Amino acid sequence: MTIRVCVAGATGWTGSAIVRQVATADGFALSGAVARRKAGADAGTAIGIAPLGVPISSDLETALGSPTDVLIDYTSPDAVKGHALTALRHGVRVVIGTSGLTAADFDEIGAVAKDLGLGVIAAGNFSVTAALAKHFALLAAKYVPSWEIVDYADAGKVDAPSGSVQELAEELGQVAHPREEVPVSRLRGPIEARGADIAGTRVHSLRLPSYVIAFETIFGLPNERLVVRHEAGSGADPYVSGTLLAVREVLHVQGLVRGLDHLLFA
Repeated sequence: MTIRVCVAGATGWTGSAIVRQVATADGFALSGAVARRKAGADAGTAIGIAPLGVPISSDLETALGSPTDVLIDYTSPDAVKGHALTALRHGVRVVIGTSGLTAADFDEIGAVAKDLGLGVIAAGNFSVTAALAKHFALLAAKYVPSWEIVDYADAGKVDAPSGSVQELAEELGQVAHPREEVPVSRLRGPIEARGADIAGTRVHSLRLPSYVIAFETIFGLPNERLVVRHEAGSGADPYVSGTLLAVREVLHVQGLVRGLDHLLFA
């Protein structure tokens, strides 16, 4: 079957790459596009390819006026939750690549999806290699009792930590809580120097010019360390294949699945 896809954030860094792929890949058809910029323009023309016959809408309700199977959202933290709930109430399944949602936000989205018998797949990072880094870190946490995470991104990234690291830290908390030799209550100096506590894991977010996106989980034992690190390049291509894999799989999901690794290593 052909999967009819609406892309929210269609002119953005990742969204435009997904529109290009959907326009040419077998088994997909672009049914709608949403973007703040270039509303009314053809979705293809707006991103520099041949016209696709799909106008860019300024709001999701308008875009979902065309029959749609799956919404892909790569927008912003303040828009994605509303988009997901709107799509579900229109009977449309959702793939979320936008970061910045909280665990409570995901709980609400998952509950609505389950009640409606629809699926949502969300990932802080749809790169296959990032999913592998998360998978390896979760495996290591079963055997090494001490770890912390360092999160790297450009100075302009507004969410800290990144969605990838938020997701990783929350799932590490389901494996175990790392050992702390000195509790923060006994520290001298600002507690913030030890990073944020996310589900028991200490997370340190760097936001500096010249970084794209990277994260590393650092495990420590006496006289040895293990570093599981993922680095992203400057292009959006790594995220496209994972996103389209999620689009295919979300048709068979009820409720919420968080993390590409749960599709790859179920």
